[in-house]
Amino acid sequence: MKIKKYGLLMLVGLLFIFIVGCTNDSANEDEKETTEPDKSTESTETDEPSTDSAYTGGEIRVALNTQPPSLDPHMGTATATKDAARPIFETLLALNANYEVEPMLAESYEQSEDGLQFTFNLRQGIKFHNGNEMKAEDVVASLERWVSKAGRAKNAIGDGKFEIVDEYTVTLTLPEPSVGALHVLASFNQFGGIMPKEIVDNAPVDGITEYIGTGPYKFVEWKQDQYIKYERYEEYQPVEGTPSGLAGKREALVDTIFIEFVADSSTRVAGMTTEEYDIGIAMPVDSYDQLKSMDELKTEIALASGPVVVFNKKEGLMTNPDMRHAFNMALDYDSVMKAGFVSSDFYRLSPGIMFPEQKDWFTDVGKENYNPNNPELAKEMFEKAGYNGETIRILTTRDYEYMYNIAIVVQAELKKIGVPVDVQVLDWPTLLEKMKDPSAYDLVTTGYSTVTDPTQHLIFDPKNPGWNDDAKTAELIAKIRTSSTPAEAFPYWEELQEHTWMTQLPYIRFGDNYVLYAYNKGLEGFTQFEGLVLWNIGKKQD
Repeated sequence: MKIKKYGLLMLVGLLFIFIVGCTNDSANEDEKETTEPDKSTESTETDEPSTDSAYTGGEIRVALNTQPPSLDPHMGTATATKDAARPIFETLLALNANYEVEPMLAESYEQSEDGLQFTFNLRQGIKFHNGNEMKAEDVVASLERWVSKAGRAKNAIGDGKFEIVDEYTVTLTLPEPSVGALHVLASFNQFGGIMPKEIVDNAPVDGITEYIGTGPYKFVEWKQDQYIKYERYEEYQPVEGTPSGLAGKREALVDTIFIEFVADSSTRVAGMTTEEYDIGIAMPVDSYDQLKSMDELKTEIALASGPVVVFNKKEGLMTNPDMRHAFNMALDYDSVMKAGFVSSDFYRLSPGIMFPEQKDWFTDVGKENYNPNNPELAKEMFEKAGYNGETIRILTTRDYEYMYNIAIVVQAELKKIGVPVDVQVLDWPTLLEKMKDPSAYDLVTTGYSTVTDPTQHLIFDPKNPGWNDDAKTAELIAKIRTSSTPAEAFPYWEELQEHTWMTQLPYIRFGDNYVLYAYNKGLEGFTQFEGLVLWNIGKKQD
């Protein structure tokens, strides 16, 4: 079989780098309502990681806003799981800051001329945290399990087959082309972390309980409702290359890391101001000015996700698309986003399901049904849909304060037109569990993380809570997924986005939001990329 190499040739990036940071000038209404907002930001005095950074010792304490439901990277889509599992587990491939694929646990990879087979040459001598060497059998076992658990992986790889060629070579053979196969192997959420075969073989149905990977830090202890403790892995072997995104050289520069669970936002702020914590994640945006003004702290704003309400399309009121469109007609998106994120520094309105920065994928088709905001018409639409005064049930959480605030504004706006809404507030792990029960709610507030192609969006997975089991959606997703290039797929994607907004409306995506980080100036090399990065970060020496 004729092979083409990917040594110097990277896949064309599906995304452009999100330039991180902030501006003190609030956008005016016209700017916020443009279809292609150009809001870009710079971090406040961000420290760039370097390839010659040295071990500093000491410990870092991170204030995370919620406890992860699991540390199993294969099992769930929770942001907290992604952040907490990253120091432990690594992937075959990784995305750099331009969202291009680079080798990580693979030394190199090749793709056949027909695009159906990938060959991964593994790095040799890589040790798991239990001291055993990583080999092809571990990689195949891990990735087979991952595809069976992760909807995004299954969607991109389908019935593709991983096979062992020899101890350090693995192949993936696909039944048809896949526009997102390599990018999903390098994905950063519900990612294909490599773990020992024996861990995979003995994994309980609800997730692994032995957290053994190849990453720069090893798991030590999880004290429920308090913290997770990690220690520097002395035998860690970094890949060569300049750190960028999740790719390039990783170094464990401190001895110990604690990720502490601090759900109360005011407690996170207080802990940062007293230097109890070194890093604060998902800091409340109404504390931005306070945090930014403190000499001992730095702040960083990063484009993060899209806040959404997801309708339950399996049981109850919202199985009727006319009811969903009536609900949408009642809302003022700007009021919703302002409630969630306080200032236009932290959100923008945009009808695109993909970010404007994602030049291969952004489109504004369907914008006619984006933020229609006509309460009087909404009342008529509810009546025509057969609404009889039933209470609409919303699940939300205060672990992510914006989700709660969005739910409260939605409740108030529906109340104005005589539609009662019951807001049920749960902790994040409980909400994730309850979302699986279609009898428990009508819609849920949540946020969907960044994806590298639209087929990875959870809203298009009929098995994901919300249950968007729609024939036209499935047909168009299949056409996008089996396209050879984004350019070939784009017409299908435009058709799907228009269908999503104008007809199916499985959810309401209000726009794009930014997340606020705070960290101590005593840290060197702080960075983030689609979440927290805890390697290549050390403590300044006195």
